[in-house]
Amino acid sequence: MSETITIQPARHIAGSLRLPGDKSISHRYAMLAGIANGCSRLENFASGADCASTLACMRQLGCVVEHDTRPGAVPAVEVEGNGAQLQAPAGALDCGNSGSTMRMLSGILAGQEFCSELIGDASLSRRPMARIMKPLREMGATLTAEQDRPPLQIRGGALKAIDYTLPVASAQVKSSVMFAGLYAAGDTYVSEPLRTRDHGELALRAFGAEVESVGPNRWRVRGGQKLRPIHALVPGDISTAAFFLCAAALFPDSNLVFDNLLLNPTRAALFDVLSGLGLHIKILKVEERHGELVGVVHARYGGLRGATISGAMSAALIDELPVLAAIAPFSSEGIEIRDARELRVKESDRIAAVAANLRAMGATVEEREDGLRVPGKQHLHGAKLESFDDHRIAMAFAVAALRAEGETQIAGAEAARISFPEFYTTLDTVVER
Repeated sequence: MSETITIQPARHIAGSLRLPGDKSISHRYAMLAGIANGCSRLENFASGADCASTLACMRQLGCVVEHDTRPGAVPAVEVEGNGAQLQAPAGALDCGNSGSTMRMLSGILAGQEFCSELIGDASLSRRPMARIMKPLREMGATLTAEQDRPPLQIRGGALKAIDYTLPVASAQVKSSVMFAGLYAAGDTYVSEPLRTRDHGELALRAFGAEVESVGPNRWRVRGGQKLRPIHALVPGDISTAAFFLCAAALFPDSNLVFDNLLLNPTRAALFDVLSGLGLHIKILKVEERHGELVGVVHARYGGLRGATISGAMSAALIDELPVLAAIAPFSSEGIEIRDARELRVKESDRIAAVAANLRAMGATVEEREDGLRVPGKQHLHGAKLESFDDHRIAMAFAVAALRAEGETQIAGAEAARISFPEFYTTLDTVVER
């Protein structure tokens, strides 16, 4: 049932936050834990529906998955791995709304000696899968899907190593091919046109696999490797932190502290852009855990200027672009986003969704095929908005509504559960009205 939430304007943002585990890392840890030999304990695992879909799929594939919610203990997920060969599922593997689940799990299923079918909700069923189908077919798996969209059928088996160059930068496709490379005879090479997040490479190493960098944006994975279980504390999701950081950029005297936050360099472009916009960001503590950098971050208001985001920066910030565009009207110089056509094939057409909601709030927006230009020095008013069944659109406009004049209603607000069920209550803990 569709849920409408009302957002009232805010006066101030301040407080301390410890966010749920990073979604990208949680997906990869759960999948690799399932093909490791032994039990992995994943603390602060992502709380959203997308990662729950990954866990449900691993259960269907024969892995024992348990949640540890004992009082006083750090909430955790424990996954008992089956080793490289999983069990054939009794029915279709339901990926829900999670493209990450479908694309990356396909790499593992390509190496299994059984047939499987992956399905999803209405939104996921519209999303293209050709990018993973091509390399996995080249490796020897059989993948079929009508018009390259889910449902996706996979007949796995013995795979051969390939040397594959991604036509479009995609960390999900890269991880999918690397995961399949574990089952291939020989060494699989993966090259990408632009650097993308490297959680797949780091996760493989954390589970004991040999993954070697053999050139700029080029990786080698040796086939036939066995994985060992891990005990990990998943760092807080930096893409989730983006909503709170952008909220802090809107209000003078804002002051936020984030504990256990992911600081992976392939995701740190967010800090660079927000610092350029004027937000004061200071790293108070840094440590390395399973190859990932994690730390304590302090953010406070410093003005909101303007920016042009394009090329490799657009690829690095693909998840954060909607909220950056949503706060652009409040900047002094505006924000322009280019080279981000990938936004049109996410959970929604995020370019069109952002433009529609900003216009509903009274903003001037120039919509382009591969991005947006949002002038600065604009005033927004409260309005009735749509989430377009997209978690990032719902959360982005909950942030923009904090600076609008009058209340804003967001229909389909429950979409936030996909990645962060506690989003609205967490936002209320740092908002002063």
